[in-house]
This record gives sequence, C-alpha cells and structure tokens, in this order.
Amino acid sequence: MHKRRNSILAVALALGLALAGAAAPAAAAESNGGVKVMPLGDSITEGTQVPGGYRIGLWQRLAGAGYRVDFVGTQSNGPASLGDHDHQGHPGWRIDQIDANITRWLATANPRTVLLHIGTNDILQNYNVGSAPSRLSTLIDRITTAAPAADVFVATIIPLANSGQEAAARTFNGAIPGIVQSKVNSGKRVHLVDMHAALTTADLIDGVHPTAGGYDKMAAVWYAALRSVPGTIGDPGGSTTGGALVGAGSGRCLDVPGSNTANGTQPIIWDCNNAANQRWTTSGQTLQSLGKCLDSPTGATAGTKAQLWDCSGAANQRWNRNANGTISNAASGLCLDVRANATANGSQVQLWTCTASPNQVWTGR
Repeated sequence: MHKRRNSILAVALALGLALAGAAAPAAAAESNGGVKVMPLGDSITEGTQVPGGYRIGLWQRLAGAGYRVDFVGTQSNGPASLGDHDHQGHPGWRIDQIDANITRWLATANPRTVLLHIGTNDILQNYNVGSAPSRLSTLIDRITTAAPAADVFVATIIPLANSGQEAAARTFNGAIPGIVQSKVNSGKRVHLVDMHAALTTADLIDGVHPTAGGYDKMAAVWYAALRSVPGTIGDPGGSTTGGALVGAGSGRCLDVPGSNTANGTQPIIWDCNNAANQRWTTSGQTLQSLGKCLDSPTGATAGTKAQLWDCSGAANQRWNRNANGTISNAASGLCLDVRANATANGSQVQLWTCTASPNQVWTGR
C-alpha cells in the first residue's frame, strides 16, 4: 500500500515539475479596479486537479458579500464561476523558486494583500527539509521589504497522505507560528493562517491536492482570515440601498416579475411602485435584487435574455454604469435593453448591441 501511495505522489510531483518547467503563457490580466490580492504558492494555489482551486470559493464568498477584490499575478486559470482568474501559483515550485521571483512579481502587481501557501514541494522533493523554515522566513522578509504596505497571510501547509511526508510537514508547520510572531514583533504586517487544521487526508484527491470540497474548505479559512484584518479586502460598503432603475424610453422600472427568485427569472419593466422587487443594490459591479444577481448568460449574443442567478462574482455578473446612461455587461459587452423598444408593463428586458437609444438608458431613483 505504501509503495502504491508513494508512486501516486511521485507521479503528482513529476507532473508538477514538468508544469513548472514548461508553464503555459498567461492570459491577459483581468482587473475590476478592486483591492489587489495575490494568491501565491505552488500547485495548490494554481488548483491542480480542480482548476482554480480555493480561489473559486474565495472569489464567490467575496463577491457574494459585496467585496470588490482584484486577484493579481502572472498566471491565469480556472472556470467561469471564478470571476478573476489571475494568480501566482506555480506547480512543482519550492520556497526558493518563489523567493527568486517574488520581488519582480510584487513590483509588477503591487498587491495590497498576499495569500502565501508554500512548502509542500520542499517536503515532496525532500529538498533540504530541515532548513525549509529558514527559507520561508527569508521569503517573508523579501515580501515585506518589497511590499511594506501589504498584509501577508502565511498559511501552514495542508496535510499529505504519505505518513513520512506528513510528519515532515507537521515539523515544518510547527515552526511557522514562531516565524510569523517574529515578523509581527518587528512591526511587519504578517498573519498566521492555520490551513493544516482545516483539512484531513480524506479531503485529498491524490494524496497531495485537495478535492473540490477540500479546496472550498481552504477558501473558507482564507475568507475568515481576510475578514479578520480590516482593510485587507476593502469594505463591503459602496452599496446603495433601495434604488430603482427607470427606463428612459418607458418611464417604467426594472422589475423582478412576481418577486420570483428562481435562477433564470427574466426581468421586465413595470410601473414603478417602490416594492422590493424593483430595488437594485450595487455592490462593486454587481446589480442585486432579492438576494440574486443580474446575470448575462455565458456566451450571450444580441437578443439573449437578461436573468437573475445566484451571485458568483463572474464577469457575466459584472455591469458597467456608463456615462450615457446605458448599463453594459463586462463579459459580453452588450447593453441592458427593453426588447423592441416596448413601453408596456411586462415588456421583457434583454441584452443587445449598445446603441444608447432610450430603451437602453436607465436612471437611478
């Protein structure tokens, strides 16, 4: 059994090293102008086995609570449910490899907050494991020197299925609280996050990387840690309450018919009545009513219906309030439009090529 488990770990390690040596080109960086957060580490940050990893659940929690956060880094991956795909996770990389590049990355991204989970590959590769805590301490110093205004959250590494490697991981983790405290004592903005305690080996898909559920447990821990330190993710403020959106062409309000909160419900226009189903809250770039987000279906084209959906923070739920009164979707570039220039109660609201005609102009009330 141990031989088989070691073989699995060796395959995972070899995969990580291969990916580290031949990284795919990063996509163009995404930015919503929010607080810059750099997810930093190895394949567990990148999301091996579950692309996007903990970043999916973290983004969804942040977006759902109204925080406007911009993930930053030179790498990019993950599903559509992850609203910002940028990160600084490198499969197979050790502490020293992150350390060799961190100053350049920080200078480029200028993050407000850094989420650091690193050291797993030092254990897996049996790379001078005894001095791994010293390397971590040096890396933290390099981060705080290059980005002195940033808050740095340092996580203990998650469990490993191999008993010998897990013992080494526990020894490594045991040194981290003292390292973090020494930085705090010297006035650095460094915070300890106990990630190891949040997962068990049952949360691992291959003995090293988490399952989707395991990654979501990580997301919950990161989210709680960030919320515990004011300013690291901004404020969920910037919200407006009780605001109606009135169509210039009809004089009627954007309305959730029957106050129906089922996913896929299509908004209409209706006589303005100040009811809850006509109040739209702006949180960052989302428009929310009755606890749901206004959503442009994935792959939307002109004529696709606008709809309500569970808030995910994805680009298809981010909207730009333009100076000419139009409301355009960040993913599709299409504008919120009353179909066929209609003005009657119950007329459907769709997505259409932006023209700034009266049926696409909305004013707040």
